[in-house]
Amino acid sequence: MSEENPVPDAGNESPNDAEAAVPANEAAVPASPAPEEDRPSFLRRLLRSRTTRAVAAAAVAGALLGAGTVAWRTDTLPLLGPSPCWDSLGSGTMDELFGDRRTEVEEQSLRTDPQGDGLSYGQCRITSYKDDRAMRQVTVNVHRLDGLRGTDARKWPQEFLAAGMVSLGDGLPGMASGSRAWIALPQSCTGRDEFTGPTVVDIGMGLAGLDISSEYEREDRSALTGAVVETANGVIRELGCSGTYTAPRTLPAPVDWKDAEADAFCGIEGFTLPGAHRKDLSHVRIGGEGGPARVCEAGGSYREAVVRLTTVTDPALSEIYSSDALRTGEPVKSAPGPGYGYGKLAGNRAVFRAVCQTGPVVFVVEQLRGTEKGSFSLSRDLLPGYASAEAERIGCGPLKLKLPGA
Repeated sequence: MSEENPVPDAGNESPNDAEAAVPANEAAVPASPAPEEDRPSFLRRLLRSRTTRAVAAAAVAGALLGAGTVAWRTDTLPLLGPSPCWDSLGSGTMDELFGDRRTEVEEQSLRTDPQGDGLSYGQCRITSYKDDRAMRQVTVNVHRLDGLRGTDARKWPQEFLAAGMVSLGDGLPGMASGSRAWIALPQSCTGRDEFTGPTVVDIGMGLAGLDISSEYEREDRSALTGAVVETANGVIRELGCSGTYTAPRTLPAPVDWKDAEADAFCGIEGFTLPGAHRKDLSHVRIGGEGGPARVCEAGGSYREAVVRLTTVTDPALSEIYSSDALRTGEPVKSAPGPGYGYGKLAGNRAVFRAVCQTGPVVFVVEQLRGTEKGSFSLSRDLLPGYASAEAERIGCGPLKLKLPGA
């Protein structure tokens, strides 16, 4: 990610009225250490140590579950005991997420998986209960995004680079919606290899992309934003790094569907939608403006996304598409000049990586379902115009693509 200082706070959430919930499936310059008077007490610092936390949690819960996994009920913890998810989530954030319900926490120690090429660091899962009935579950993952094998080029963007998400703003390298949020950890803390994306903290609650009223969307999104920022700070501390992020003061309005402009499709001047697709793509919603990725989803009268167009301007995040741009499908080429690059066209997905003044930028067009006529040609039909207009918008053009067979 671009060099950023971990940097203003989230709002409230009232989950008590929800009677059921569905379980969820970069580089920064370190901020200055906290002033001496703000440092936590010796007891709090002691409780933050991995060993002390494990012993304390085991004494309360009575068991260690699996290798490096601790489970406990938060209503049984001592008052000064470690907070959930690597001693990061404060009582205010827990209340925003779960209200006053009983919660149970399962937490893995933060350490890289020797069987997984060091990509995974750990997971924390919190479930709230009304009596014995599970009501809401939040899952937090800390992991490095892969680009070499392409394992994070499809499912992770589907959940965490959706058009329903907004940029966190205030220099924070992440995005949030009412069901998902993520933030990248400073590269100065975690490092990064070639063909890997940033190390991220992501958090999921319920079904990804579930449309809810804007009021609940704001509340849930605010709670998840506060939680992901607090967790990131806890992870930075746990990894022995310095610096903290500050939760954003405000977030953009929730993303909603609107009528598409055929001559400025997806809100991009110069991007004209082919006439054959105007009925199928009559509505759009656009998220992530000003953040690491801008995402436009388009669909027809039922407002279900038929196609997703993504522009990833963050150099580190763009690496998760490395394998797809190099290995998968027929070659897509560009004319020499500014924005030159390479890519691939494979069925319902097209990926092009351009070399811009600010670093690599990736344009992705993926068709999510067939049109009313059963056509799956949208990736091929839209990529040239989309990449050209987007490159011009972000100052990376002119860019002219040549598709295979054209």
